[in-house]
Amino acid sequence: METKIMFGAAIFFAGWLWFYVFMRQFLFNFVTAYPLIREMQAIDPDLIAVGAKRYTTTSVLVCTLISVVIIGIILYFCPMYLIICFFAGALLCCALIATRLSPKNKAMFESFCAGYCRFVPDDELRTLMYNKEIGKINRRLREMGYDHSFVPKFTDNGK
Repeated sequence: METKIMFGAAIFFAGWLWFYVFMRQFLFNFVTAYPLIREMQAIDPDLIAVGAKRYTTTSVLVCTLISVVIIGIILYFCPMYLIICFFAGALLCCALIATRLSPKNKAMFESFCAGYCRFVPDDELRTLMYNKEIGKINRRLREMGYDHSFVPKFTDNGK
């Protein structure tokens, strides 16, 4: 019985970790990356390179493939109580991070800036995105003559 509890706890943590690593990235791609890329390309197709969408699509495919393999292994090799523990851990992680996956969240917007700055052709804007200087990003976009409405306005608490 003690072994079953220990395995259940380990699989619970594995489910939490799987969701945090792979599903969070998967959701980030659809909730933050694709919308911001779309908004930047709507302003000017040359504001962010086409490779940004390919990069995001590759990320989605890799997360999907790894998730399918992990879920397949869990479903094939684990008894029902371990499957329940795995998905309970994933569900807990989902509940903890669900509200933070919006581009309106400072951490998510900064993650976008850090990950996608390499696709911005303008040197100064690329550097500002890399350094996550949001106020200066707005200023640079105004200097370039672009609409900067896709950049959220954050308060001191990061929301």
